[in-house]
Amino acid sequence: MKLYKISYLLAGAALLTTSCNDVDEQLPEGGFLHADQVTETNLALPARMQASFAGVFNFTAKPYSGYPSSSRADDFGMVMAALSLDLEGADVFGGDNNYNWFSTASEYSNRNPNYANPFIRYKVPYTQIGLCNEFIASLPADSKDPSIINQMAQCRVVRAFDYLALAPYFQFGFSKAADEPCVPLLKDDVDFSDNPRATVKEVYEYIIQELTEAIAQFEEAGITRTNRAYADAHVAYGLRARANLAIGKYQEAADDAVKAAEGFTPATMAEIGKPAFCDMASEPNWIWGINVSKALVEGCEYATSSSWISSFSGDGYAAATDNVPHINILLYNKIPESDVRKGWWLNKDKHSDNWAKLTWVDPGDNTVTATGDEIADFETSDGGKVAFGPYTSIKFGMKSGIGSTVNDNDWPLMRVEEMILIQAEGLAKSGKEAEGRKVLEDFVRNYRDPEYNSNGRGLSLADEIWFQRRVELWCEGFFMSDAKRLGKPIVRFHGNGTTNFPEAWQFNIAADNAYLNMRFPTAEMNNNRGIVDNSGGTQPVQGENASLRDGVTD
Repeated sequence: MKLYKISYLLAGAALLTTSCNDVDEQLPEGGFLHADQVTETNLALPARMQASFAGVFNFTAKPYSGYPSSSRADDFGMVMAALSLDLEGADVFGGDNNYNWFSTASEYSNRNPNYANPFIRYKVPYTQIGLCNEFIASLPADSKDPSIINQMAQCRVVRAFDYLALAPYFQFGFSKAADEPCVPLLKDDVDFSDNPRATVKEVYEYIIQELTEAIAQFEEAGITRTNRAYADAHVAYGLRARANLAIGKYQEAADDAVKAAEGFTPATMAEIGKPAFCDMASEPNWIWGINVSKALVEGCEYATSSSWISSFSGDGYAAATDNVPHINILLYNKIPESDVRKGWWLNKDKHSDNWAKLTWVDPGDNTVTATGDEIADFETSDGGKVAFGPYTSIKFGMKSGIGSTVNDNDWPLMRVEEMILIQAEGLAKSGKEAEGRKVLEDFVRNYRDPEYNSNGRGLSLADEIWFQRRVELWCEGFFMSDAKRLGKPIVRFHGNGTTNFPEAWQFNIAADNAYLNMRFPTAEMNNNRGIVDNSGGTQPVQGENASLRDGVTD
């Protein structure tokens, strides 16, 4: 009979106020509950059931959730994985200094299976998958209760999301490697100590099966969510759109993207013409996001997305150590001046119209302030902010205010803008290029750049859409999955003097270099004898492959 250790089932529930004692005192010797006992406990204690369910979602951005010790500033759930993946790409970089915990991603030393970065990125989604498996198993499968059906559906969505966060990084894209080994599937009937890697095709089939079942369950339950931190049919359609895009089912991807976007409108030029992307309550264009509470980040402020990604944290790691994300000028220089998104980064003179109305007050002397461009060179008396360099990101604002020491920024997991770009790509690649071009142009002209011409850069429509994805979704975790599904090389420079990337990380990587595929952590290899690790390729070195081009930044 299947056993569940209760402390694992309730991971994340410590963030809530319900006491665990009423459950812990009922544990049999050894601290385990049988599956039917878990079901009885959850049904008998609705508050405990809700705590278990909330724990699944809290884990997504929980600081110190992946590494055994509780002291790593780079350990903050799925957002940490998203940042790592973009730092492996061509468009985002931090500082090449002794304070950058993410330098392993930029230099690709994170293929070392004993390093913390790959361990956290592997453990977090699989732990969340385990939480979902156990929560679903704790519920009566034949329940007609709409709330239970709805929660089952949400857990299916989270499982699919986690596999989507793993699959693209352990193997090449579907068109190249459908029958190659990808990642293990944690199904109930497997021996976890001998669970070989499923193929890429099998992983995506499971993802789509989960999301299709979730959509049916959402429709059956008929419950409207009141918090976009939880999933619903829109989210399920959106994730299925991502999966269909990845496997080349382009019409299906476009259709799902339309369903996901129903009822949502892109952010306006005014709304994104200032630092934003930090407060779900004021961002109605978010279909799904992580709602980060002050309680969640209390006592671990450095291990948060605010600390690493926002320029405006008054007690953040990046702003104090010159590690705020920067944009590669290969991409930045391709963005038209008429595009409001160009203000998401400082220009070569450290200017942006987007922060003209913002003021930072020195915490040690409130008579000392900086407004607009003055903020770039402003250094606070407490050392919480150093001067920014050219091309620093100011895309991500600060939910609790400029210079706040509360690092509680929310995080977008899915925005309607992404769905529109999926629709455009899906249409364009399913033989409906004119329709896809119209979807793309309508979006960009109405919401980003009134002077937009999709033919203006002379790119193919496919590459133009990828360009728009790289700008719109910059530093939100999409670059590497896109590059691998499209079979694109990683192009950071075109030769000496062509990029602002740190010199040590100025290299390009061929699309077929096996070093792009992640290695499995040693802990997984030790615990699962069915795993055969990825191999091949070599860690890139400075100056390598300068002649490679990606079709967008050429």
